[in-house]
Amino acid sequence: MSIPESLPYGITIFADGVDPVLDIVAIHGLNGHREKTWTVNDVNWLRDLLPLDIPNARIMSWGYDANTHSTSQISIQYLYDHARTLISDLCLKRRLTKALIHSDAARQGALEEHRSIKLSTYGILFMGTPHQGGGGVCLGELMLNVASIFMTADDKILKHLERDSEWLQQQLGQYAPISGDFVTKFAYEMFPTPIALGRSITVVPQASAVVPGAADAEPVAIPANHLNMVKFTSREDGGYKKISGYLQVLAEDAPDVIGARWEEQARIRMAQVEVKESFSLPFSLSGVPEIDEFVGRKEELFKINEAFQGNGSQRKVVILHGLGGMGKTQLAVAYIKEQRDTYSAIFWLNGENEDTLKQSFAVMAERLHNEFPSSTLLKTAVEEKNADRMVAAIKQWLSRRKNTRWILIFDNVDNPKLPGIEDPQAYDIRSYFPEVHQGFILITTRSFRLQIGRVVSVKKLLDIQESITILKSTSGRMIPDQDHCALELVEQLDGLPLALATAGAYLSQVSTSLKDYLRYYRTSWLKLQETSPNLLSYKDRALFSTWNLSLEHIKNQNKSAEKLLRLWAYFDNQDLWFQLLAAGVEGSPDWFSTMINDELSFNEVSRLLCDHALIESVKDLNGYSMHSCVHAWTRHVLDAEKDISMARLALTCVGSAVPVKDGEYWALGRRLLPHAHRCLESIVCDIDLEAQDDQNICNHIFKIGYLYADQSKMKEAEIMYNRALKGYEKAWGPEHTSTLDTVNNLGILYADQGKMEEAEAMYNRALKGHEKAWGPEYTLTLDTVNNLGLLYADQGKMEEAEAMYNRALKGYEKAWGPEHTSTLKTVNNLGLLYADQGKMEEAEAMYQRALKGYEKAWGPEHTSTLDTVHNLGTLYADQGKMEEAEAMYNRALKGKEKASGPENTSPLNLDSYSKPDDLYKRRGKIEQAKAMYQRAKERLKKKKHV
Repeated sequence: MSIPESLPYGITIFADGVDPVLDIVAIHGLNGHREKTWTVNDVNWLRDLLPLDIPNARIMSWGYDANTHSTSQISIQYLYDHARTLISDLCLKRRLTKALIHSDAARQGALEEHRSIKLSTYGILFMGTPHQGGGGVCLGELMLNVASIFMTADDKILKHLERDSEWLQQQLGQYAPISGDFVTKFAYEMFPTPIALGRSITVVPQASAVVPGAADAEPVAIPANHLNMVKFTSREDGGYKKISGYLQVLAEDAPDVIGARWEEQARIRMAQVEVKESFSLPFSLSGVPEIDEFVGRKEELFKINEAFQGNGSQRKVVILHGLGGMGKTQLAVAYIKEQRDTYSAIFWLNGENEDTLKQSFAVMAERLHNEFPSSTLLKTAVEEKNADRMVAAIKQWLSRRKNTRWILIFDNVDNPKLPGIEDPQAYDIRSYFPEVHQGFILITTRSFRLQIGRVVSVKKLLDIQESITILKSTSGRMIPDQDHCALELVEQLDGLPLALATAGAYLSQVSTSLKDYLRYYRTSWLKLQETSPNLLSYKDRALFSTWNLSLEHIKNQNKSAEKLLRLWAYFDNQDLWFQLLAAGVEGSPDWFSTMINDELSFNEVSRLLCDHALIESVKDLNGYSMHSCVHAWTRHVLDAEKDISMARLALTCVGSAVPVKDGEYWALGRRLLPHAHRCLESIVCDIDLEAQDDQNICNHIFKIGYLYADQSKMKEAEIMYNRALKGYEKAWGPEHTSTLDTVNNLGILYADQGKMEEAEAMYNRALKGHEKAWGPEYTLTLDTVNNLGLLYADQGKMEEAEAMYNRALKGYEKAWGPEHTSTLKTVNNLGLLYADQGKMEEAEAMYQRALKGYEKAWGPEHTSTLDTVHNLGTLYADQGKMEEAEAMYNRALKGKEKASGPENTSPLNLDSYSKPDDLYKRRGKIEQAKAMYQRAKERLKKKKHV
C-alpha cells in the first residue's frame, strides 16, 4: 500500500535563527505553495537569503489549500476558516517552541490565545494583495485579473472575491480600524504580467494595493511583475534589497515594542483580578431566552471582542444592529457565555420599553442587595420598591472607583428616543447609563440611528451550511448537508435565523417533508406561520408578527414609508431604485407623487425603512433591497387583502420604465426583469384585472411583454401580449391601432418561437387592419409588410419574401426617404434574402448601402451598424474572402463588447464569438479558434446562471 504524499499545508520552518527573538511568517496567495511561491532557480529567498540579513529571526512559511482548480484535492474551507487555521497553527507552533506567548493567555483558552497573536504582531507586509478599486479599476476587475493568470481556475475561492461579495465588503472595512496596531507596508508590482493570447496586464496597480483607510500605509514599488515580485535569486536583486531592508527595520524595532505591550497587558490583568475580587457576582442568565446550539457568527463575535478590549476604565459601548429575527439577542448571549470570565458582573436588561427596563433594574437591585447587603442605598431602594431609586442606586454602584469590569446588556432597544421622533413610548437609553464613564455596555436594536458606540451589523447568515445546521438542530432531523430540498429551503429562507428556527420547530412536530414545507411556504405562507409552534428562544415573536412593532414605529413617523412597504409587495424584493418608481408618477396617488417628487424625498422615506432594518441600501446599484422573508411578510400580512391600486401602481412603474433600444437598454432591461416577473405573477395569480382594462394599464402590460420578448423570455412575453390583446379588444375593439400593434408583436413572437402558421395569421390580421385603418402606405402597415417578408424568408418562400421586402422598401423610401433607419432595416433584410438565394453581388450591394446609411445615422459603433457588419462578414466568408470576413467579424465583436459589455449573452453577441471561431478553424488558425471558443463558452456558462 503506497503512502500518500503529504500536503504542503500548515507551517514549515525555513530557518531556526540564532537565539531568535522574533518570528517572520510568509503566507502565499491564490494557487500558491508554501515553498514554490518563494522559489526561483532553486533559490528560496526566505531560506537561503534572508537568514543572512536577519540572523535572530525564526523564518517560517504557512501553506493552505488555495488551489482553485484542483481535481484531486478540494478544500471545503472558506477564507475566514483559513485565517482561523493560520492563527491556531501559529499558536501551537509558538507554544511548542516556548515562544513569547504570555502564560496567562495559554491558561485562558483558545480565543484568548488567538488574541495573543495579534498582540505579538508588530508589522505586516502585503505583497501585491488586491484591496480596493482605484484609478478607474473596479474591485471585480481586479479579481478577474487575478483569475486570468490561472486559466483553469474555477470560482470555489474566487466567489469570495467578486465585486458584490458581501463577505469581501465586510473584510475591507475590518482592517482599517485596527491598522494602527501594526506597522504596515503595501508592495505592488511595477511591470505587467503575461497572460493568455500574448496579452499582459498589471494585476494589482498601486492604487489598488493599499487597504482603504489604513493608518500610516506606505506603498512599496517592486521592480517585477505580479508572479515574480516574491521571487528573488540573490541579495543583489533590487526587489530583495527593498523587501529585506524593510524587514530588517521591522525586526530591529519589534522586540522593544512588543515587550512593552505585554507589560501593559500584565498590568491590566492584575487590575482585573483586583476588581473581580471586590465587585464579583455569580454568572446568571436567568430569564434570558437561549437556544440549544449557537451557529456561526464568528466574525461578529470577533468584532465585539475587539471593541471591548481594555480594562473598563474608559467606557466601551457596542451596538448590535439588525433586522428583527436576525439573531442579535442570541449573538449577545453567545458572546457573554464565551467571555463570562472576563467580567466581574454581568447584567441582562430587557429594553423593549421603559417599564420592562425598570423591571430589569429591580431584579438587578435584588441581586446586588443580596451580594452586597452593606450598601445602605441599595437596601433602602429595594425595601421601598421604588423603581427610580433602584435605578439611581445601581448607577451609583456601577460608578464606584475600580468597579470597571462590569457589563450591561440592554436587549431589544428598538424604540430609542432620537431627534425628530415624537413617539411618547420612546425613551433615552443613555439616561440609564452610570454617570462615571467606565465599564462595558452591549445594546441590541433594530434602529440604525442609535449611534452611541461601535456598531456591529448583524446580517443574514452567508454560509448555507450554517443554515442547514440550524435546520437540523431545531427540527431534530438527520438532514444530509447536500440534500436538494434542504438547500432549496434554506436558500428561500435566506439566512434569517428566526425563519430557519421556525421551519425547524414546525418540522419537529409533524411528518411533513422538506419538499412539502417549501411548497406550503410558497403557497400558504401566512397559515403556515400562524400554525407554527412558538419559539422560546425568540420570546413571543413569530415570523409573521415580529416586524409589526417596526411597522407601528414607522407609521408614527412617516405614513408614506408604510405605504411604500405595502407597494413593495408588488415588486421584487431586490433592487428597487428611485428612477424605477419615478417612471410611474403620472396619474399616481398624492402620497406617491410627493414621495418621488425628487430623490431627496425618496431617500428620506427609504432611510426610515433602513433605520428599522426592513430594507438596506445596495450602494453599487444605487438602490435598495429587502430580505426575502420580510418581502413574504409584506405580501401575506401587509397586503393580505390584495390592494389592486398598489398592483396597478407597480405595473405602471415597471411598464413605464421599459427602455427604448438605445444606450444601456440591455442592462436596464435585465435589471427590470425581476420586477416584471412579480408583475406577471400578480396578473396571473393575485389580482383580477378584468375591471381594469383601460388603455393605460394595457399599454404597460404590452410594454412588459415587449421587455420579455427583447430578453428572449418568450413564454412570459406571450402571456403578457395575450393579456394586453384581451384588454385592448375589450376596451377599444379588435381593429383599434393599439390592438393591431399587439397582434403584430404576437406575430413577431410566434415567428421567433418557430410557430410559423400562428405568426402568419397574426401578421395578416395586423396587415388587414392597418390597411383598413391607415391605408397601404402607412408606416405601421409597412412594418407588418416587412415582418411578413421576414416570415416568408424563414419559411423558404423566397419570392413572396422578396415581394414583401420590395413593397416595404418602396413605401419606406416614399414616407421616410432612402436613408431613414426603417428604410435601411429593410435594405439589410433584402441583403440577407439575396445572400440566402446565392445572389452575392446583390446582397453585398444591399449590405453596403445599409452599412453606409447606419454609419451616417447612428455612427460606426451602433448595434444596428454592427449587425450589418456581422452580416457582411458572413457574406465574405461564404465567398471565400477570408481576410475581409475576419476584419468584419472582429469589428462586429469588438463593437458588440463595447456597446453591451462582454458579459452580455444576447444571441447576437454570442454569435459574434461563434462566427470568428468557425472562420479561424477554416483558415487553420487553431489557437485563435480555441480562444474564441473559450470566450463563447464562458458567455454561455454565465447565461445559464442568469
